[in-house]
Amino acid sequence: MAASMKQMVLSQHKVRSRDITGDPADHAQWVKRSAARAHMRGAGFKDEDFAKPLIAVVVPYSNILPCNNHFRELGELVMDEIEKRGGRGFLCGTPVVSDGETMGFRGMKYSLISRDWVADCVEIMCEAYAADGVLSLGGCDKTVPGVVMPMARLDSIGLSLYGGTILPGATAGISQKLDAQVIMEAIGSYGVGLIDIEELHRIECSAIPGSGSCGGMFTANTMASVIEALGMALPGTSSRAAVTPSNSLTEQKKSDCRLTVQHLFSLMESQTSTRDIMTKKAFENAVTVMYALGGSTNGVIHLLALAQETEINLTIEDFNRIGDQVPLIGNLRPHGKYHMADLAEIGGLPVVMKELLRAGLLHGECCTVTGQTVEQNLQSTPLLSELQQDVVLSLDAPLSAAGNHITIIRGSLAPDSALLKLSGKQLQKPFQGKAIVFDGEGPAYEAVVGGKVKPGHVMVIRYEGPKGSPGMPEMLSPSAALIGAGLGDGVALVTDGRFSGATHGIMIGHVSPEAFVGGPIALVQDEDTVVIDSQSRTLDIVVEPGVLEKRRRDWVCPCPPVRGLLRKYRRAVGSAHHGAVVK
Repeated sequence: MAASMKQMVLSQHKVRSRDITGDPADHAQWVKRSAARAHMRGAGFKDEDFAKPLIAVVVPYSNILPCNNHFRELGELVMDEIEKRGGRGFLCGTPVVSDGETMGFRGMKYSLISRDWVADCVEIMCEAYAADGVLSLGGCDKTVPGVVMPMARLDSIGLSLYGGTILPGATAGISQKLDAQVIMEAIGSYGVGLIDIEELHRIECSAIPGSGSCGGMFTANTMASVIEALGMALPGTSSRAAVTPSNSLTEQKKSDCRLTVQHLFSLMESQTSTRDIMTKKAFENAVTVMYALGGSTNGVIHLLALAQETEINLTIEDFNRIGDQVPLIGNLRPHGKYHMADLAEIGGLPVVMKELLRAGLLHGECCTVTGQTVEQNLQSTPLLSELQQDVVLSLDAPLSAAGNHITIIRGSLAPDSALLKLSGKQLQKPFQGKAIVFDGEGPAYEAVVGGKVKPGHVMVIRYEGPKGSPGMPEMLSPSAALIGAGLGDGVALVTDGRFSGATHGIMIGHVSPEAFVGGPIALVQDEDTVVIDSQSRTLDIVVEPGVLEKRRRDWVCPCPPVRGLLRKYRRAVGSAHHGAVVK
């Protein structure tokens, strides 16, 4: 062994990566790892790098979407800070799919698929290179849970950093701030003649002004808040904007990179791992925060998936149990008037969590990546009563009482479960309407913009579940078209697919069992009566006795075979009732 190697002292943080680069104290093992080091030297490693901890820096980057197109710069900042603190970072790339860009065409099939694929990519890199720590960037919505799932799966030492929310857009002649929701609903408004093509074009050119994830309490911001509430991200980092109005990284986001690296080294020092933080009580905190903010229905399947990776017994029934205690206090889009950047201006998610803690709705003793508990993290956070604002309302005077956001419902149309998203609305009486049935999202959208959907209809969109589509795409195109056409209060939408976080109206998704496996939603026909009762939490199809049994005998699944990854996914994915997890 060379003299320089004999004198090498390995960092105390280098625990796992000794297996790949070797330990000079074990001569035989050091010799055995010579080939690995030779290859690393070809990639730029020096003698001193083999004494450093190897840290996986997960960067789901692409230049085709605003949510993550600044991640290369964020990754470089993180890598530089790791070097300054005596570590050696290595980049892990993953796929990233923009829901906003793939919405309404076949590319959307790959969105939910990408969550599990991202998780597998991170596991591959962390295990193949024996990472001592993990720092994962999350942006477009499936990457936020996707980069944390493998940390829970492997019980890694690590934490996540959100790439940041987008700033709202603006254009002449339109008073409201613009975002992804506005452009989707404008398409529906144009389709029924409420706006002209020039106004639609102005909105298109102004709705997404720069880098960052969609600006309302849509799925990406929901999941960023959930990860922070779980304790897996630094307080306040989930609500901050990605860039300035001139589209350069904010100084705060640069600081977030440095501080996140600092806390990663503290976690490695204490050997605090993911499952020390992601406990059952931490998950209950995350669900509480999701309901308080009016978060996306996608939060349900992603939290269920994260819990399975952590081997925590969180079930879909827990969402009603917890949600029934939590009023809606986030006055945020799509149900409110503000954006995530506005929440950051008043102190970010800690302000919300302080209000929930004050009321006894959070477990303050939960550990977080700061090394402190939730309660300790919030000690210096001001109370809502000390702030002059209406972005977050008091629990004493909420936007809506508990039980009026996401409700788990069941019935003859959804024997396992379905999600009813109210977002603060109250259905004073059961909604009863005649079904208008579509085997797929495309025909449903065309029917809305073509004027075939009328008040009193219950739109049923099926064969869009995890296996049926496959990929369980979001139904934002038809749902936004309904709102844009002024039908949001008079038409209900029921689907075995998902909804975007930007969706609002009378919307029921995640119907389980899905149509592909012969769930009752596959048996609905035009003009059947469908009843949605939010008070009894039921979703039923009203037909004569024996009708469904006869239809089932005649039913043949119309879904065509698929190839490649879609075929693998269809075989492996589970029900939305359990988080649509691949096994």
